[in-house]
Amino acid sequence: MAEEIKTTEISESSTNFIHAFIEEDIAPGGRFAGMTVHTRFPPEPNGYLHIGHCKALCIDFGTAEKYGGVCNLRMDDTNPAKEDEEYVTAIQEDIRWLGFDWGDNFFYGSDFFDQQFDLAVGLIERGLAYVCELTPEEFKKNRGSIGIPAVSPYRDRPVAESLDLFQRMKSGEFPAGAMTLRAKIDLASGNFNMRDPALYRISHTHHHRTGDTWCIYPMYDYAHPLQDALEGITHSLCSLEFEDHRPLYDWVVDNTMVASKPRQIEFARLYINYTVLSKRKLRLLVEEGIVSGWDDPRMPTLTGMRRRGYTPRSIRNFAERIGVSKAASVVEFSFLEHCLREDLGAISQRAMAVLRPMELVITNYPADQSETFQIENNPEDPESGTRPVTFSKTLWIEAEDFMEEPVKKYNRLFPGNYVRLKGAHIVRCTGCEKDADGNMIRVFAEYDPDLPAGSTPEGIKVRGTIHWVDINTAVDATVRLYDNLFSDPDPDAADKDFLSCLNPNSLEVLSNCKVEAGFAEAQAPANFQFLRTGYFCVDSVESRPGNLVFNRSVALKDSFKK
Repeated sequence: MAEEIKTTEISESSTNFIHAFIEEDIAPGGRFAGMTVHTRFPPEPNGYLHIGHCKALCIDFGTAEKYGGVCNLRMDDTNPAKEDEEYVTAIQEDIRWLGFDWGDNFFYGSDFFDQQFDLAVGLIERGLAYVCELTPEEFKKNRGSIGIPAVSPYRDRPVAESLDLFQRMKSGEFPAGAMTLRAKIDLASGNFNMRDPALYRISHTHHHRTGDTWCIYPMYDYAHPLQDALEGITHSLCSLEFEDHRPLYDWVVDNTMVASKPRQIEFARLYINYTVLSKRKLRLLVEEGIVSGWDDPRMPTLTGMRRRGYTPRSIRNFAERIGVSKAASVVEFSFLEHCLREDLGAISQRAMAVLRPMELVITNYPADQSETFQIENNPEDPESGTRPVTFSKTLWIEAEDFMEEPVKKYNRLFPGNYVRLKGAHIVRCTGCEKDADGNMIRVFAEYDPDLPAGSTPEGIKVRGTIHWVDINTAVDATVRLYDNLFSDPDPDAADKDFLSCLNPNSLEVLSNCKVEAGFAEAQAPANFQFLRTGYFCVDSVESRPGNLVFNRSVALKDSFKK
């Protein structure tokens, strides 16, 4: 990252300076007094939205909501090289999933190609733009430096000649890179963005909407302000890297024949540790097969996060609570997990699932007997009720819930110790069985048949409670345990190869897991808290009845420090 970035502490009551500017603008006598606040979200359809876009998305749509205004959705398709309708559809789905809508205010940047061309002709006619024949290499070489002006031998080209060449550029007479249309501003400006920037370039690239109609395409710094103006945007909210481009933004809207004069306001982008948010790098992860696709649950894309079990509310809460500022900072990934855990704790149904199963045999429990216990669905929501769970002589328990020789403060099963089986009986461990190789395969215990379920034997202190699944009704499942895709907290640093920072343990797949019978028909996007294990969701791609697949959304432990 070019900017110096510090780790931020989260403030739930951070001040939004954007709102202060807007309130000043719409107040009596303000720049937009009496007007409806009108924002826009302009993603480039060359990849899927990620959590970094989500901050901008929430600012754009959220600001419009706050002031009873309108937010346009505009696909910035002025660079056709990597654009695709697949991404357009995915972007729309992600935004709707988050709970935002644009109504009829949906646009493409390419909707304005004709108008932008005509406005460029107007600039040429007024002596404010000219056709330059410097190659890209010559353009860079002649850009100058601090105290040394840029140079263009074509700056004083006659208006009629530039008009003719610009029309011939549009007609396809010249190869890519042969010419550009440049604004005539100030070759000596201290802001290099104002040193006669290119407005159009030649590119014989097929466009996903306009086909081969155009072979010249507007540069972003020209197209973006005009798109805003032509849509009637009042406040163009964008990330901080465009701050130095604001003088050019204002120059374009001030010097073209557009009625609207939007105001550009910049805010700091979102950076999260253990994450990369570059579309180029994310695309490489997909194309190289390092992840299974844009929707891989380890990806920071919204489609990947949705598949992992993130909820719209958790992401919107995250975006709101990190605040809006001008200072670039890094947010802890653990805070994003905290927001998810906070939401899922309130809404997720509890379930018992054994990920690494081992048999527990209650030796004095009748083999022909079974019981059904009612276990609460969510202790944080008493109105969620209970569910029936069957119990029998043989149960599945977690392998880690037994130790033949316990370590200090181990309160689960070991010979002679009592534990409570969640929602059912208390049992005392009596021994274990190993296979020929010495591997533990079975644990034995006894219960007190005269003691009602849930009761504690007199004089006995039971310190441990473990979960279990009835072996007679258990349903098989595959469980995927996800961790950060990168093991380095700053994989995006300029001096690092981000691929060398990959976490080799970012995914662990457990087969032959056992879950309660009541969840045999579970379907995406259902979320569950597997007791003592974490929050999980049904995989939206591969899970189906008879082939259950659960993805771990987040572990139970909250490591974020408020």
